[in-house]
Amino acid sequence: MCPSEASGGILTINLDAIARNYRTLGERVAPGECAGVVKADAYGLGAGRVAPALAAAGCRRFFVADLNEGLSLRKLLPDAEIAVLYGPGQGEVELFAHAALCPVLNEPGQVERWRRAGEKAVLPPAWLHIDTGMNRLGLSASETAHLASRSDRLEGLTLAGVMSHLACAEHPDHALNGEQKARFREAHALLSGIMGPLATSFANSSGIFLEPDYHGDLARPGAALYGVNPTPKSPNPMEQVVQLQGRIVQLREIDRSGTVGYGATRRVTRGERIATVAVGYADGYLRSLSDRAAGYIGRARIPLVGRVSMDLLTFDVSALPPAAAAPGTLVTLIGAEHPVDDLAAEADTIGYEVLTALGARYARRYVGDPA
Repeated sequence: MCPSEASGGILTINLDAIARNYRTLGERVAPGECAGVVKADAYGLGAGRVAPALAAAGCRRFFVADLNEGLSLRKLLPDAEIAVLYGPGQGEVELFAHAALCPVLNEPGQVERWRRAGEKAVLPPAWLHIDTGMNRLGLSASETAHLASRSDRLEGLTLAGVMSHLACAEHPDHALNGEQKARFREAHALLSGIMGPLATSFANSSGIFLEPDYHGDLARPGAALYGVNPTPKSPNPMEQVVQLQGRIVQLREIDRSGTVGYGATRRVTRGERIATVAVGYADGYLRSLSDRAAGYIGRARIPLVGRVSMDLLTFDVSALPPAAAAPGTLVTLIGAEHPVDDLAAEADTIGYEVLTALGARYARRYVGDPA
């Protein structure tokens, strides 16, 4: 028995579609460049397979969240430029340097640690992160001005460029987009006046679909690579990457009126047929989907009834011919008829959370592996 036959669910990841999405995004930012954001295990889809596929598609610069992700990716891609968004913590500078990881410097302490280390050794270039409105990571306006007021704090620092992060790019008309752009331009001009011309990195996935003056020299798409819609109020310009299927393990014909699942939230009547599927919240199928989501058998929509439990889902298949929903039949939970953004809307969340929640029990199939 192969693993897919033994598992309750099958997660299929189309690496060709990821590569095509990368090229599509690259065309939009040309003559700039696109990096590949592969943090959180490539948004839950497996950085070990996704990052080499992106590299084969021409991606040469990658962003990860922390040092451990950077070290793991370096083993896979010895020649790629890898930037680490959290930057170096106390005692981590040597690890960054040894693995040739580019830090994103977010606060004055990181800037000073990296500058001092650069006095003793040749270090990879760093990105300087300017906070323009997220109030999360990055140098504040006052910290940026203070840094620029003392040239000795920048002396010897080799920068790959200056970056910031858009907060509301998926809403093109949001006022904060323009405010952040103006703040970023001001900070970039200030620092370039001291250090010479500096590259810029500003656009995330949705930022790529704003006007070209948001793109910068290096865009940093993440979710769009994996099929999440970067333009939520418009048709999705990206290809779907993920198909998630769950296996029917039992078919129940209701012989007396009652309820389905925990909490008795859904009543059923005699003659209805309920298919039980071996996927649950332990697999990242969110509990908030209870009584709200749907699956598909072929092109037929079947509603989820009752609560999502740890290992099981229940679907009403009464409208289908009995043979169409027999034990062993696969129910599509995410796919062409039901994209990841649709499932996210049913869960009252975003596609990012759906993808990164996908669990380890699925049998994973990769389509289009360049290796």
